[in-house]
Amino acid sequence: MPIRLRFLLDTNILIPLQDSMAVLQPALTDFVRLCNAYGHQLLYHPASIEDIQRDANAERRSRTLARLPQYTLLQEGGPCPWNTPASSVNDACDNRILWALEQNAAHALVTEDQKLHRKARDRGLGDRVYFIQSAQDWLQRLHEPADVTLPNIEEVELHTLTPQLGSAFFQTIRNDYPGFNQWFQRIAMEGRRAWVYREPGQDGVQAICIFTVQSDERITDDGKVLGGLALKLCTFKVGDAVRGRKIGELFLRAAFQFATNHQCEHIFLHANEEQQVHLTNLIEDFGFRIVGTYMRDAVFVKEHPVRPPAVQMAPFDYVRRYYPHYLDNFEVRKFIVPILPVFHDILFPDWMAPGQALPANHPQRHVGNAIKLAYLSNSNSKLPRPGDLVLFYRSHDQKAITTLGVVERYEWMGEADKIARVVSRRTVYTDAQIASMTREKTKVMLFRLIRHFENPVPLGQLMTYPRIVNGSIQSITHITDESFSRILAAANG
Repeated sequence: MPIRLRFLLDTNILIPLQDSMAVLQPALTDFVRLCNAYGHQLLYHPASIEDIQRDANAERRSRTLARLPQYTLLQEGGPCPWNTPASSVNDACDNRILWALEQNAAHALVTEDQKLHRKARDRGLGDRVYFIQSAQDWLQRLHEPADVTLPNIEEVELHTLTPQLGSAFFQTIRNDYPGFNQWFQRIAMEGRRAWVYREPGQDGVQAICIFTVQSDERITDDGKVLGGLALKLCTFKVGDAVRGRKIGELFLRAAFQFATNHQCEHIFLHANEEQQVHLTNLIEDFGFRIVGTYMRDAVFVKEHPVRPPAVQMAPFDYVRRYYPHYLDNFEVRKFIVPILPVFHDILFPDWMAPGQALPANHPQRHVGNAIKLAYLSNSNSKLPRPGDLVLFYRSHDQKAITTLGVVERYEWMGEADKIARVVSRRTVYTDAQIASMTREKTKVMLFRLIRHFENPVPLGQLMTYPRIVNGSIQSITHITDESFSRILAAANG
């Protein structure tokens, strides 16, 4: 049965996009096309009508109200319990819309309102609220995967980007940082490097992360110092036109690998909490924490110790804070997870054919996929718990363990549309693939990729005395701590 989703559109999606958001119009148009073509429903909340009626621009207000009938008016339930007499008019409308989402009136909310995204996150609804580009990308991956490619990033010397400083992308950076050009030219002459993303077949930069290594750096206005080496992400910008493609996550993966290779004990950056909600939501989920301010921006720091810290905490909380380190003590269970080659290619596109994105002598030449991923299974296995370790076994062709991950969430689901929503930000499973795999109790595993093994461990080795498995691996298999250690030793060669 085809997946049918209900999308609640926020007021700022219903009102014609302002000039500053014009770059998003193609994504919005395509999102609406995908919804119409594949039977998804577009809704608007009664609170949005009140928002629109307060628009001081009479012509725009009239045009917006005239467009509403092309969407479906959501029936509002009871009063929102989050509103109080002290709530402002705008906050009350936001709360009513989020309350409808909380009550499962729709699968997802689409909005460009960064404050509403933060409110949703505070209410535990952040994973159900999408920017236009993210929503369009989700549906495109779900229905038209041939048109979507997972992005790669490349490392470049900054001076090679000088001819592009006049582009619209760099103009958005200059708008937020006066004197950017002068700063850029100065650090380019110093040999500074950056990770960049370009659309396939195009030369123009659509996302950039400029970085440098500093030592004993003073990072806040009140004089806080990070002892030892620290990786600073000086400029971290993903353009609106390519938002939702996990490029920010790819930058973080490159940063974590770089920091590991160069023994940086911390990674830090500055961010405006009000204007950079996309970025702050992302980095906080990977263990960055605010330690102070620098020239009105918040300073976010991630601890990145060279050796795994010996601290007591829940296993998944540990990997979130100290990624790529993880716990593997006796309380953490270990599993081998079999995966067909076609789905292995979907989850791990960079395992089979590492590219040429980074310099040839770079220890991580290619960053081809993200960290937060999803796996679907019809296994009858007992539930792995958050923080448990999973070794992915590529069956049929390679017949070898290739990859290590940490479980974030694992549960049974029986509805294709719910599965599609849960895995939407993490996978390129298509509508047909999700529908074909959905059973009464389909297992959905959300996990974080730790690393691929340079030396995959073949089935023959797993069956060598003392055996780890007795034959073909056809379902999720629990293994002992000793077996896990032997697999790691073999994989590390």
